[in-house]
Amino acid sequence: MKRLFPAPWLSLALWLLWLVLNLSTSPGNLLLGAMLGFCAPLMMRKLRPLPIRIRRPGVIARLFLMVGRDVVVSNLAVAWSVLNAGRKPPRSRFIKVPLDLRDANGLATLSMICTVVPGTVWSELALDRSILLLHVFDLEDEALFIEHFKATYERPLMEIFE
Repeated sequence: MKRLFPAPWLSLALWLLWLVLNLSTSPGNLLLGAMLGFCAPLMMRKLRPLPIRIRRPGVIARLFLMVGRDVVVSNLAVAWSVLNAGRKPPRSRFIKVPLDLRDANGLATLSMICTVVPGTVWSELALDRSILLLHVFDLEDEALFIEHFKATYERPLMEIFE
């Protein structure tokens, strides 16, 4: 069964999404949606990430709250910096953050966190996955930023995934 439906919940979600987007439950749309739900996961099977083994699920809630707090605080800091750019221009820089995290799912999660937290405008992961290059909008102390980044995001992700 797993060979025919490698991701049954994804198949169901695609079928339902097809029906909702077309606003129709006609036989043709039911069949086309079912074909999409059946074929898409089969074709994309090799792109699916490795199975996830979450080591410490309680850390997920703490990480979620920390990221949420940082999103709000960073939004306010970036807004304030933009409003005061004439008096005090932002000190934007590229910095290299050395990474200890090696799990592919953890690195993917870290990249998503980097995209939602304002102030980290651009990021690139080294090919050997050992360094994350970040462009930070306004940076006072590079060492302090790296320590905050590692303590707030990388260490919890290591607890969750490794």
